[in-house]
Amino acid sequence: MRVTLCVVGRLRAGPERDLIDDYLKRFDRTGRGVGLGPAKVIEVEDKKGGGSAAEALLLRKAIPEGAMIVTLDERGKLMTSPEFANKLAGWCDNSQRDLAVLIGGADGIAPDLRAEADFSLSFGKMVWPHMLARVMVCEQLYRASNILAGGPYHRA
Repeated sequence: MRVTLCVVGRLRAGPERDLIDDYLKRFDRTGRGVGLGPAKVIEVEDKKGGGSAAEALLLRKAIPEGAMIVTLDERGKLMTSPEFANKLAGWCDNSQRDLAVLIGGADGIAPDLRAEADFSLSFGKMVWPHMLARVMVCEQLYRASNILAGGPYHRA
């Protein structure tokens, strides 16, 4: 199952970019054996300042056709890492070819786009900066692939 991170904002070179690149590289290597990956990031940016509604239009264009849509949202489902791994495995086992993970900008994801999502995931009740949320999603993708592959990275 291919994974596309559809995200608002452009990430410049720096520690966040380095972490994302590292986790996605690990995910691609580990996930291959369990039917996950490759992963890519598509960045969108509303240069006209239209807020979350304008960002939603751009995010929709970035979603691969037929992809399962997962939003990252504080109102989403709280999961453990093994639960998230099992969720990914279930989608993969059900022949889902593409997964799009959406991360909104400073104002989050527009309500109408949130309503279109197949699943919504939360990293807790706290709000995280969207650039840091990218790193967290990439780490959890790698962790999930490692859990499914029986690797040593996740220690529960």
